[in-house]
Amino acid sequence: MSLNFFSCYGKLLCIAAMVTLFNPMLSFAKPPAEKSTWGYYTMRGGLDNCRLRFEREKVGRVAFLGGSITEGGTWRDLVCRELRKRFPNTQFDFINAGIASMGSTPGAFRFSRDVLKKGPVDLLFEEAAVNDQSNGRTAIEQIRGMEGIVRQARLANPAIDIVLLHFVDPPKMAIINSGRIPPVIANHEKVAERYNFPSIDLAKEVTERIRAGEFTWAKDFVDLHPSPFGQRLYYRSICSLLDAAWKNSAAADAEIVAHKLPDPLDGKSYFHGRLVNIADAKIEIGWKLMPNWTPMDKAGTRPGFVNVPMLVATEPGATLRLQFHGTAVGLFVAAGPDAGTVEYSIDGGPFRRRDLFTKWSGGLHLPWAQVLEADLNDGPHELFLRPASKKNPGSKGHVVRIAHFLVND
Repeated sequence: MSLNFFSCYGKLLCIAAMVTLFNPMLSFAKPPAEKSTWGYYTMRGGLDNCRLRFEREKVGRVAFLGGSITEGGTWRDLVCRELRKRFPNTQFDFINAGIASMGSTPGAFRFSRDVLKKGPVDLLFEEAAVNDQSNGRTAIEQIRGMEGIVRQARLANPAIDIVLLHFVDPPKMAIINSGRIPPVIANHEKVAERYNFPSIDLAKEVTERIRAGEFTWAKDFVDLHPSPFGQRLYYRSICSLLDAAWKNSAAADAEIVAHKLPDPLDGKSYFHGRLVNIADAKIEIGWKLMPNWTPMDKAGTRPGFVNVPMLVATEPGATLRLQFHGTAVGLFVAAGPDAGTVEYSIDGGPFRRRDLFTKWSGGLHLPWAQVLEADLNDGPHELFLRPASKKNPGSKGHVVRIAHFLVND
């Protein structure tokens, strides 16, 4: 039976009903009553502002930012339907800002373009725990990326409510089963605690409920991109948070109040992160600005990183310069089977090298955020960039394809 069979919401309910008939422990007709005592969500500052906006002003913009689990997630569609059900007279604008392979670092730099493209957002669902871990982001990067997203959101709309989601994967399950907290979740939680917004530890919930024998990973949840069963579990856990946040009616005199903006955890977090147009670079030799890049090989692509302008160099010796202002600079690249290595210098300093070929590049022109330097003095700088003569042994070439420059100013 193909997964397409399960794509329809009505058929999802049929499957859930059949599962429940044969095993009442798997019922998701209502969120489990004991959810709040199990501690899978932490309420903190709650979700009062967005509720008042939805109830009284009858409009609401809700954004979902994350990777592939968000981009193609049935859980997201179900949450949208849930919000329409809870606020039937509200005109919603839902933004799917999920892009496969993306974690908090690229999320911070693309936040303005992908989340704020239509204006202020009232409620943001954010997830990055899977990709931040699998993509090898350091603890510093995990905090700088997540704080960059959250602080940008609050700077754009001080009243925005945020829900942080920690999705599950096998490495996290192994850590949780050993009695520890996955470091990426601990780092993201530092940001949630600092900025006082709710979070849901879905990794812990799935792990503990599997351990309790309620369901299995192999037959029920299946993958880190969850089966329909897992998608609905995520949805029901989010419903539990909404139930708790909105269990009491808002007071008649309640008002939307700006959230307090604390000092940052890290002053060089990417809360001024932005995408810089590749046309801003000064080409010296060997680079070509391709107005509509598409690959000549059969490797896969990601939306937004194909049929778009791309700054491309195919051989060592090509050089360019970029003048910028801020504390960090980097590249948003399409790192495919022929991805090379770049050499770069900041302000005439010593050259450093960054390999653009990833463990996924063999079959995919992977969108990848490469932050080259993140601890610069805040001020004007110049980046000098060239393809290196040495490359990763797994790569077929020396190609550098830049979709955007990254700057934190």
